[in-house]
Amino acid sequence: MVTFTFNGKELEVKEGTTILEVAREQGVKIPTLCYHEEMSSYGACRLCLVEVTKRGWPSIQPACLYPAQEGIEVETDTERVRKTRKVMLELYLARSPDSQVILDLAHEYGVRDTRFKLRENETSNCILCGLCVRACSEISKRNAISFAHRGSLRTIETPFAELSETCVGCKACSFVCPTGVIDIDEAD
Repeated sequence: MVTFTFNGKELEVKEGTTILEVAREQGVKIPTLCYHEEMSSYGACRLCLVEVTKRGWPSIQPACLYPAQEGIEVETDTERVRKTRKVMLELYLARSPDSQVILDLAHEYGVRDTRFKLRENETSNCILCGLCVRACSEISKRNAISFAHRGSLRTIETPFAELSETCVGCKACSFVCPTGVIDIDEAD
């Protein structure tokens, strides 16, 4: 067991418990797009960032990956955390301006526009959270899709962008997609 401070409250939790798991147990809402309790944490969306103070030094950390540790202090709603989440939402708005889940989160955080501009061919409602890739790998055990390319050209594709022989049409990728961009019937 480890003892630490969470939003000013001293807690004792089992070693290895992530800050996000603690938050959910405590009823504290932390936004996530790439987290699913049945899969390994990935930390891609960066919306679950919290402020962790360890030995007097504060840092911003992803709650889905950061384990509760003896003596740390965790704050989930500081000015620094809110500003960081707003920047992340601006980046998501630039990439996925028509995604309803992004628009809803942006509205919740008071983000109305983005200062980041992408070329039209770089926008997509896929937010590259990786949930579909992990579902295909960890749940279906098929590895029919994966990330391809880098930077603003990054996409999720089948190997060599060809019809995947390993896909069995289980729809796990579609089920976990937070934006609804994966329509498995469209691919049939």
